[in-house]
Amino acid sequence: MKIRQDAWSHEDDVLLAETVLAHIKDGSTQLRAFDEVGDKLNRTSAACGFRWNAVVRQKHLNAIEDSKRERKERKRAAGFTYYSSKKPVWAPASLLYPSPTPAIETTPYEDNSLEGIIQALHAYAENAGKQETDSKEMQFVLAENEELKRQNYTMQQELQKIKQDNSIIEEDYQSLIQIMNRARRMAILEDEEALSSAAFKMDKNGNLEKVAK
Repeated sequence: MKIRQDAWSHEDDVLLAETVLAHIKDGSTQLRAFDEVGDKLNRTSAACGFRWNAVVRQKHLNAIEDSKRERKERKRAAGFTYYSSKKPVWAPASLLYPSPTPAIETTPYEDNSLEGIIQALHAYAENAGKQETDSKEMQFVLAENEELKRQNYTMQQELQKIKQDNSIIEEDYQSLIQIMNRARRMAILEDEEALSSAAFKMDKNGNLEKVAK
């Protein structure tokens, strides 16, 4: 076990603060930061956590907020966000945050000319149509995702019902086997009792015949 009784130095506090802030920026947890500092300073993670919460944290409140803000910006730049009211759905940044429509390049005859206005209108209609297509594709993907989740839930319910039905059939089968075995044993006992209670005598020709009691 890591046990240190000596006091914390200024360098130790700086190392603890820098490590925790770096983990916050990277989207990691403070517990991992405490483990890392504990390994470097030969202290326990609990001791590092206590030092952070009791002393060091109060000196770096602004830096903590800046680190959280930077972490959020990194996630946004990476393009990960929640897109469903029930479960998170990850989507690429190009789909969630499309780049702005590029400006239409002008040619010498476009300046306040009829040809330029027509070309600008065609370009605008083309870009608008592309954005509408992307929006429809996104809606289709989301609808398909919801449908797959619904089908998965239905199949799970059907599988559970099949398992229950199989369990009932198995119980009925075992009960039927027990009844058949019991009936077979009773038939054998009755035959044995019938044979043991029967009397035989030998006729004049030397053959055995059953004598009724």
